[in-house]
Amino acid sequence: MVQTRAVALRDLGAAVRSLRENTEPAAVGLPVGAPPDGGRRVRGLRREELAELAGVSADYVRRLEQGRSHPSAGVVNAIARALRVGRAEYERLCALAGYAAAAGQVPREAGAASMRLLDRFDDTPVFLCDAAWNVVAVNGAWLALECGAPTGHARDWNVAWRTFRSALGGISRTEERAAGMQALLVARLHSTYLRYPTDASLAELVDELRSTSRPFDTLWRTPTTVGAYENRAVFRHPDGTDITLDGNLLEVPGDDLMAVVLTAAPGSTDAARLGELVSVPGKPAVVRVGQPGPG
Repeated sequence: MVQTRAVALRDLGAAVRSLRENTEPAAVGLPVGAPPDGGRRVRGLRREELAELAGVSADYVRRLEQGRSHPSAGVVNAIARALRVGRAEYERLCALAGYAAAAGQVPREAGAASMRLLDRFDDTPVFLCDAAWNVVAVNGAWLALECGAPTGHARDWNVAWRTFRSALGGISRTEERAAGMQALLVARLHSTYLRYPTDASLAELVDELRSTSRPFDTLWRTPTTVGAYENRAVFRHPDGTDITLDGNLLEVPGDDLMAVVLTAAPGSTDAARLGELVSVPGKPAVVRVGQPGPG
């Protein structure tokens, strides 16, 4: 048994090294010239470059390639992500490391039970997001807030993209709450990125945000652990009314979705104004929205 595991680890190390040496820097977003330290550009990626992309040390990559380290499932996913391998190669790496491969694509459909959940919150703004923060459905109470004009961009319905690239004009937070919101978005997106290492649309989203948003890239390099999500924001209706609402995040595990629920303090003027907005006749009950990416 020990010998078999040792052979598997050696094969895993050889597979990682072969993939690294046959991955062009440009294919993973790295410059094609000489490395920053002035060293010789070797074939494919250098160990230091793979380590940086995967969030591990160069020494760890060396030991892994030598068959002297058994990586966790998360590290296998991170390396697969860094090398941008296909599904078949990813499954091979997982098998050699002794793990079952993670799901290939982020589920982007809200099932019947999730849609019924939205419908139940008739007087409470709620929207559903997939694990990549794409909004997949909203209820009528959310639409009644009328916050933020569309930009025409394919990522209009992605909460992370909206937060770091094109904030909704009708929503404002204090500096502290905005920082907390950003930390939560990146932490959960980082976890999704590791769980779905072969999802091309997710990889494109992360690449775009890392290359165009310094705050996102900084948080991505040093993700923090975020517990229960509670965040307060001020929503400005087009009629000029400000409504302060508290946001809570609920897991919808069956579809790997998240529900963001917005509530006002009981008996407050915000609750009264929200009640007026959501009681307008003719508002839709539940609407499916969103797109997975710019493709």
